[in-house]
Amino acid sequence: MRLPDARAHLLTNATADRYRRTLMDGVERVAARIATTERPFTGITPDRLAAEVGAVDLDRPLGDPLAALDELENVYLRDAVYFHHPRYLAHLNCPVVIPAVLGEAVLSAVNSSMDTWDQSAGGTLIERRLVDWTAARIGFGPAADGVFTSGGSQSNLHALLLAREEALAAVALPRAEVLPRLRILASAAGHFSVQKSAKLLGLAPDAVVTVGVDADRRMRPGALHRELVRCRERGQIVMAVVATAGTTDFGSIDPLPAIAEQCAAAGAWLHVDAAYGCGLLVSPTRRHLLAGIERADSVTVDYHKSFFQPVSSSALVVRDRQALRHATYHADYLNPARMAEQRIPNQVDKSLQTTRRFDALKLWMTLRIMGADAIGALFDDVVDRAAAAWDMLAEDPRFEVVTRSSLSTVVFRYLPTGPGRVHADAVNLHAREALAASGAAVVAATKVDGRHFLKFTLLNPETTVEDIAVVLELVARHAGHYIDRVTTPMLACNAR
Repeated sequence: MRLPDARAHLLTNATADRYRRTLMDGVERVAARIATTERPFTGITPDRLAAEVGAVDLDRPLGDPLAALDELENVYLRDAVYFHHPRYLAHLNCPVVIPAVLGEAVLSAVNSSMDTWDQSAGGTLIERRLVDWTAARIGFGPAADGVFTSGGSQSNLHALLLAREEALAAVALPRAEVLPRLRILASAAGHFSVQKSAKLLGLAPDAVVTVGVDADRRMRPGALHRELVRCRERGQIVMAVVATAGTTDFGSIDPLPAIAEQCAAAGAWLHVDAAYGCGLLVSPTRRHLLAGIERADSVTVDYHKSFFQPVSSSALVVRDRQALRHATYHADYLNPARMAEQRIPNQVDKSLQTTRRFDALKLWMTLRIMGADAIGALFDDVVDRAAAAWDMLAEDPRFEVVTRSSLSTVVFRYLPTGPGRVHADAVNLHAREALAASGAAVVAATKVDGRHFLKFTLLNPETTVEDIAVVLELVARHAGHYIDRVTTPMLACNAR
């Protein structure tokens, strides 16, 4: 049974005015929240917020958009983590540029599905043009192609699927016999999605071979050479080498020219995971840091990291479009083979997804309003800020800082003195948790050589050196409180 007013909620020619008013109410609400946010997080606990969300009766609609927005304040907007705040320094989440948000509003309302031409028309051509633009920035030739994806993990999976199929096609042996012999060589500092992809692709449990890194957390070419030789001697087939242009923890960039040289000699597919470092493609000053990326067979780019785009906005780009055939399947109701013969462009022919959002529109609007140089300048700002943060930490005896990043991450930890030294790991864990609970700032955590460290990931050009200094003082204060709590009983006992 249809409710009497159900059609009033559909976006149609008859409800265009209601759409305009409702969206404006939402925009005003979010704008007010963003304009008045005084800290990146409220520090709310999962249990407390779960109780509020759980109390909502989803079977009793409010009916009124304003009432729903009021409720949303309590279950989402009030306690959301706001990446636009200059003291959010945790993960690879960026503040978003307004042109991209405009694109998001347009694509959500029109609701194009990017699988076939007859569902997306101009959207298909816009996405293809942006893939060509990105390929040219990478340095690929006219044979390049690619497709937008949901994120770096999917792009990496897609790339390794293509690499697997290329390796299988090159060996005149039964598939079941070759699969257990396939290997992926990846940096010890690379992304976990490589291991996950290997599992999803049905490879052997030990298919991912970790290649050692240097003091700057960059893949060592000598170690790569040894692993290539070892695989060959064992009768294993290296289906891919995964280099990283911007590791998640350290922002390190592998020596791409040397790795590309070895891959060419070994006949191995080279995939470059540039999900983080892709911002260098538009950097006015640092593009040279990606030298060698043009020799890759495939590249992952995450526009929703260093291009300041809303999630999701990512792409896989390949040097030779023929490789994308490994993801092609034809369905009579959707993209029959005759469409390809008629040169009808269906993006589903290259994608792991079928229904897919027109996420490319966000980048299109950004380039058409701001331009690539403006994006690159923003990314340069955060890289400069990270360098300043590293210098600040290196000069402060209270902290230990790890390798200087090529991008915008800084890994460090508080160094307790005296009796507190034995509690260094616990001190840093506590400092991070207490800081998040206060809501004054948010930082990340990781491990280095088995020890607990803290991490800044700077992706907000509005973050200043002063913001960083304040956050470091807060970390030191929380660390000091923990040390006092654990060492005071010990000192009292010794005094007796």
